Amino acid sequence: METTYGTLYLCATPIGNLSDVSQRFLNTLNDVDLIAAEDTRVTLKLLNYFNIKKQLTSYHEHNKAEKGQQLVEILKQGKNIALVSDAGTPAISDPGEDLVRLCIENDINVTTIPGCVAAVNALILSGLSTKRFSFEGFLSVNKRHRKEHLKSLENDTHTMIFYEAPHKLTYTLADMAEVFGQNRRIALVRELTKLHEEVLRLTLGEALQKFEVDKPRGEYVIVIEGKNPDEEGQEEQWWEALSVIEHVDEYISKGQSSKEAIKSVADDRGVPKRDIYNEYHRDR
Repeated sequence: METTYGTLYLCATPIGNLSDVSQRFLNTLNDVDLIAAEDTRVTLKLLNYFNIKKQLTSYHEHNKAEKGQQLVEILKQGKNIALVSDAGTPAISDPGEDLVRLCIENDINVTTIPGCVAAVNALILSGLSTKRFSFEGFLSVNKRHRKEHLKSLENDTHTMIFYEAPHKLTYTLADMAEVFGQNRRIALVRELTKLHEEVLRLTLGEALQKFEVDKPRGEYVIVIEGKNPDEEGQEEQWWEALSVIEHVDEYISKGQSSKEAIKSVADDRGVPKRDIYNEYHRDR
Protein backbone atom coordinates (compact mmCIF):
# COMPACT_ATOMS: atom_id res chain seq x y z
CA MET A 1 0.00 0.00 0.00
CA GLU A 2 1.47 3.34 -1.07
CA THR A 3 2.07 5.86 1.70
CA THR A 4 1.06 9.45 1.01
CA TYR A 5 3.15 12.03 2.82
CA GLY A 6 1.98 15.51 3.71
CA THR A 7 3.42 18.78 2.37
CA LEU A 8 5.57 21.39 4.05
CA TYR A 9 4.39 24.90 3.15
CA LEU A 10 6.93 27.72 3.50
CA CYS A 11 4.68 30.67 4.29
CA ALA A 12 6.12 34.18 4.06
CA THR A 13 4.68 36.42 6.79
CA PRO A 14 4.39 40.23 6.58
CA ILE A 15 7.55 42.16 7.50
CA GLY A 16 5.50 45.00 8.93
CA ASN A 17 2.20 45.78 7.26
CA LEU A 18 -0.38 43.04 7.86
CA SER A 19 -2.25 44.08 4.71
CA ASP A 20 0.54 42.49 2.67
CA VAL A 21 -0.71 38.95 3.30
CA SER A 22 -2.31 37.10 0.39
CA GLN A 23 -5.56 35.18 0.35
CA ARG A 24 -3.57 32.06 -0.50
CA PHE A 25 -1.49 32.58 2.66
CA LEU A 26 -4.62 32.79 4.79
CA ASN A 27 -6.19 29.77 3.08
CA THR A 28 -3.05 27.73 3.66
CA LEU A 29 -2.85 28.54 7.38
CA ASN A 30 -6.51 27.63 7.74
CA ASP A 31 -6.10 24.34 5.88
CA VAL A 32 -2.90 22.84 7.31
CA ASP A 33 -2.86 20.50 10.29
CA LEU A 34 -0.09 22.29 12.17
CA ILE A 35 1.83 25.58 12.08
CA ALA A 36 5.52 25.53 13.03
CA ALA A 37 6.64 28.99 14.14
CA GLU A 38 9.91 30.67 15.05
CA ASP A 39 8.16 32.31 18.04
CA THR A 40 4.67 31.03 18.78
CA ARG A 41 3.81 34.22 20.70
CA VAL A 42 4.49 36.39 17.64
CA THR A 43 2.62 34.05 15.31
CA LEU A 44 -0.34 33.81 17.69
CA LYS A 45 -0.86 37.58 17.36
CA LEU A 46 -0.94 37.18 13.57
CA LEU A 47 -3.42 34.29 13.76
CA ASN A 48 -5.65 36.17 16.19
CA TYR A 49 -5.68 39.21 13.89
CA PHE A 50 -7.03 37.05 11.03
CA ASN A 51 -9.19 34.89 13.32
CA ILE A 52 -7.33 31.68 12.49
CA LYS A 53 -7.57 28.88 15.05
CA LYS A 54 -4.79 26.38 14.52
CA GLN A 55 -2.38 24.29 16.59
CA LEU A 56 1.06 25.88 16.96
CA THR A 57 4.46 24.38 17.71
CA SER A 58 7.85 26.04 18.00
CA TYR A 59 10.67 25.51 15.52
CA HIS A 60 13.75 27.68 15.91
CA GLU A 61 17.55 27.70 15.94
CA HIS A 62 17.85 26.15 19.39
CA ASN A 63 15.51 23.18 18.89
CA LYS A 64 15.80 22.59 15.13
CA ALA A 65 17.68 19.26 15.36
CA GLU A 66 15.16 17.51 17.60
CA LYS A 67 12.03 19.32 16.40
CA GLY A 68 12.94 18.92 12.74
CA GLN A 69 12.83 15.14 13.08
CA GLN A 70 9.51 15.37 14.89
CA LEU A 71 8.00 17.50 12.13
CA VAL A 72 9.23 15.08 9.47
CA GLU A 73 7.50 12.21 11.28
CA ILE A 74 4.25 14.21 11.35
CA LEU A 75 4.56 14.90 7.62
CA LYS A 76 5.16 11.20 6.99
CA GLN A 77 1.79 10.54 8.65
CA GLY A 78 0.17 12.47 5.79
CA LYS A 79 -0.38 15.71 7.70
CA ASN A 80 0.41 19.13 6.24
CA ILE A 81 2.54 21.70 8.05
CA ALA A 82 2.99 25.43 7.49
CA LEU A 83 6.38 26.87 8.48
CA VAL A 84 6.47 30.57 9.36
CA SER A 85 9.15 32.90 10.71
CA ASP A 86 8.53 36.01 12.81
CA ALA A 87 8.69 38.19 9.70
CA GLY A 88 9.48 37.51 6.07
CA THR A 89 10.26 34.31 4.21
CA PRO A 90 11.30 31.17 6.10
CA ALA A 91 14.73 29.68 5.29
CA ILE A 92 16.34 33.09 4.63
CA SER A 93 18.81 33.61 7.52
CA ASP A 94 16.51 31.18 9.28
CA PRO A 95 16.68 27.53 10.43
CA GLY A 96 13.91 26.74 7.98
CA GLU A 97 16.63 25.85 5.48
CA ASP A 98 17.53 22.85 7.67
CA LEU A 99 13.94 21.63 7.70
CA VAL A 100 13.67 22.00 3.93
CA ARG A 101 16.83 19.93 3.48
CA LEU A 102 15.52 17.29 5.89
CA CYS A 103 12.22 17.04 4.01
CA ILE A 104 13.98 16.66 0.67
CA GLU A 105 16.14 13.88 2.12
CA ASN A 106 12.93 12.11 3.18
CA ASP A 107 11.09 12.59 -0.15
CA ILE A 108 8.57 14.95 1.44
CA ASN A 109 7.04 17.59 -0.83
CA VAL A 110 7.97 21.21 -0.08
CA THR A 111 6.31 24.24 -1.63
CA THR A 112 6.19 27.96 -0.95
CA ILE A 113 3.52 30.56 -0.36
CA PRO A 114 5.50 33.59 -1.56
CA GLY A 115 5.60 36.95 0.11
CA CYS A 116 7.95 39.56 1.53
CA VAL A 117 11.74 39.28 1.73
CA ALA A 118 13.33 42.27 3.47
CA ALA A 119 16.58 41.92 1.53
CA VAL A 120 14.93 42.22 -1.89
CA ASN A 121 12.68 45.10 -0.87
CA ALA A 122 15.66 46.99 0.57
CA LEU A 123 17.64 46.37 -2.61
CA ILE A 124 15.03 47.84 -4.92
CA LEU A 125 14.67 50.89 -2.65
CA SER A 126 18.43 51.45 -2.36
CA GLY A 127 18.98 53.08 -5.75
CA LEU A 128 22.03 50.83 -6.23
CA SER A 129 22.48 48.34 -9.06
CA THR A 130 20.07 45.39 -9.05
CA LYS A 131 21.67 43.63 -12.04
CA ARG A 132 23.85 41.38 -9.86
CA PHE A 133 23.68 41.09 -6.10
CA SER A 134 24.56 38.73 -3.27
CA PHE A 135 22.80 38.16 0.03
CA GLU A 136 25.38 37.93 2.82
CA GLY A 137 23.01 37.77 5.79
CA PHE A 138 24.24 38.47 9.32
CA LEU A 139 27.98 38.87 9.84
CA SER A 140 29.70 36.88 12.57
CA VAL A 141 29.89 38.37 16.07
CA ASN A 142 33.54 37.24 16.08
CA LYS A 143 35.59 40.23 14.92
CA ARG A 144 38.19 38.15 13.06
CA HIS A 145 35.56 36.11 11.22
CA ARG A 146 33.61 39.27 10.42
CA LYS A 147 36.72 40.90 8.93
CA GLU A 148 37.57 37.77 6.93
CA HIS A 149 34.03 37.70 5.51
CA LEU A 150 34.21 41.35 4.46
CA LYS A 151 37.76 40.98 3.11
CA SER A 152 36.59 38.16 0.85
CA LEU A 153 34.13 40.63 -0.72
CA GLU A 154 36.58 43.52 -1.10
CA ASN A 155 36.91 43.25 -4.88
CA ASP A 156 33.38 42.07 -5.68
CA THR A 157 31.65 44.29 -8.23
CA HIS A 158 28.07 43.26 -7.46
CA THR A 159 25.75 44.85 -4.90
CA MET A 160 25.87 43.21 -1.45
CA ILE A 161 23.06 42.89 1.11
CA PHE A 162 23.54 42.37 4.85
CA TYR A 163 21.28 42.18 7.90
CA GLU A 164 22.38 43.79 11.16
CA ALA A 165 21.09 44.35 14.68
CA PRO A 166 21.11 47.88 16.14
CA HIS A 167 23.64 47.16 18.90
CA LYS A 168 26.17 45.88 16.33
CA LEU A 169 25.53 48.40 13.55
CA THR A 170 28.30 50.91 14.31
CA TYR A 171 30.94 48.18 14.69
CA THR A 172 29.88 46.63 11.40
CA LEU A 173 29.91 49.97 9.57
CA ALA A 174 33.40 50.70 10.90
CA ASP A 175 34.68 47.34 9.66
CA MET A 176 33.00 47.88 6.30
CA ALA A 177 34.57 51.33 5.95
CA GLU A 178 37.99 49.86 6.71
CA VAL A 179 37.62 47.17 4.03
CA PHE A 180 35.54 48.93 1.35
CA GLY A 181 36.59 52.54 1.95
CA GLN A 182 34.80 55.56 3.39
CA ASN A 183 33.41 56.61 0.00
CA ARG A 184 31.59 53.37 -0.84
CA ARG A 185 27.87 54.11 -1.31
CA ILE A 186 25.34 52.29 0.86
CA ALA A 187 21.67 52.32 1.77
CA LEU A 188 20.49 51.66 5.33
CA VAL A 189 16.88 50.46 5.38
CA ARG A 190 14.67 49.92 8.42
CA GLU A 191 10.98 49.59 9.34
CA LEU A 192 10.11 48.34 5.85
CA THR A 193 6.38 48.61 4.99
CA LYS A 194 5.67 50.27 8.36
CA LEU A 195 4.53 53.82 9.10
CA HIS A 196 8.06 55.03 9.85
CA GLU A 197 9.85 53.27 6.98
CA GLU A 198 13.29 54.81 6.55
CA VAL A 199 15.85 54.58 3.73
CA LEU A 200 19.17 56.36 4.26
CA ARG A 201 21.26 56.69 1.10
CA LEU A 202 24.79 57.82 1.93
CA THR A 203 28.43 56.72 2.05
CA LEU A 204 30.02 54.53 4.69
CA GLY A 205 31.89 57.55 6.03
CA GLU A 206 28.68 59.58 6.29
CA ALA A 207 26.92 56.67 8.00
CA LEU A 208 29.65 56.46 10.65
CA GLN A 209 29.33 60.18 11.31
CA LYS A 210 25.55 59.93 11.60
CA PHE A 211 25.61 57.15 14.16
CA GLU A 212 28.22 58.90 16.28
CA VAL A 213 25.31 61.25 17.07
CA ASP A 214 22.16 59.18 16.50
CA LYS A 215 21.61 55.86 18.25
CA PRO A 216 20.60 53.06 15.83
CA ARG A 217 17.05 51.82 16.37
CA GLY A 218 15.62 48.60 15.02
CA GLU A 219 17.16 46.00 12.75
CA TYR A 220 18.72 47.26 9.53
CA VAL A 221 19.19 45.97 6.03
CA ILE A 222 22.52 47.27 4.72
CA VAL A 223 22.86 47.47 0.94
CA ILE A 224 26.38 48.24 -0.34
CA GLU A 225 27.45 49.01 -3.88
CA GLY A 226 30.08 46.77 -5.42
CA LYS A 227 33.59 47.86 -6.29
CA ASN A 228 33.77 49.97 -9.44
CA PRO A 229 36.01 48.06 -11.88
CA ASP A 230 36.74 51.30 -13.74
CA GLU A 231 38.31 53.04 -10.73
CA GLU A 232 41.96 53.95 -11.27
CA GLY A 233 44.23 51.16 -10.15
CA GLN A 234 41.28 48.85 -9.58
CA GLU A 235 40.92 47.21 -12.98
CA GLU A 236 40.09 43.53 -12.91
CA GLN A 237 43.09 41.26 -12.62
CA TRP A 238 43.53 38.22 -14.87
CA TRP A 239 43.41 35.86 -11.89
CA GLU A 240 40.30 37.17 -10.10
CA ALA A 241 37.98 34.57 -11.62
CA LEU A 242 40.30 31.74 -10.50
CA SER A 243 40.19 29.85 -7.22
CA VAL A 244 43.38 29.83 -5.14
CA ILE A 245 44.17 26.30 -6.36
CA GLU A 246 43.64 27.26 -10.01
CA HIS A 247 45.75 30.40 -9.49
CA VAL A 248 48.68 28.39 -8.06
CA ASP A 249 48.38 25.73 -10.75
CA GLU A 250 48.50 28.42 -13.43
CA TYR A 251 51.92 29.57 -12.21
CA ILE A 252 53.14 25.98 -11.91
CA SER A 253 52.08 25.35 -15.51
CA LYS A 254 54.33 28.26 -16.48
CA GLY A 255 57.37 26.57 -14.92
CA GLN A 256 57.38 27.76 -11.32
CA SER A 257 57.86 25.37 -8.40
CA SER A 258 54.91 25.03 -6.03
CA LYS A 259 56.79 27.17 -3.47
CA GLU A 260 57.42 29.90 -6.03
CA ALA A 261 53.84 29.69 -7.30
CA ILE A 262 52.42 30.07 -3.78
CA LYS A 263 54.57 33.18 -3.24
CA SER A 264 53.42 34.64 -6.57
CA VAL A 265 49.77 34.06 -5.71
CA ALA A 266 50.25 35.62 -2.26
CA ASP A 267 51.83 38.68 -3.90
CA ASP A 268 48.97 38.94 -6.44
CA ARG A 269 46.27 38.71 -3.79
CA GLY A 270 48.05 40.71 -1.09
CA VAL A 271 47.70 38.00 1.56
CA PRO A 272 50.24 36.04 3.67
CA LYS A 273 51.95 33.08 1.97
CA ARG A 274 50.81 30.73 4.74
CA ASP A 275 47.16 31.46 3.90
CA ILE A 276 47.73 30.47 0.26
CA TYR A 277 49.77 27.42 1.31
CA ASN A 278 47.00 26.24 3.69
CA GLU A 279 44.27 26.77 1.09
CA TYR A 280 46.25 25.04 -1.65
CA HIS A 281 47.09 21.97 0.43
CA ARG A 282 43.89 21.73 2.47
CA ASP A 283 42.16 19.11 0.31
CA ARG A 284 45.27 17.43 -1.07
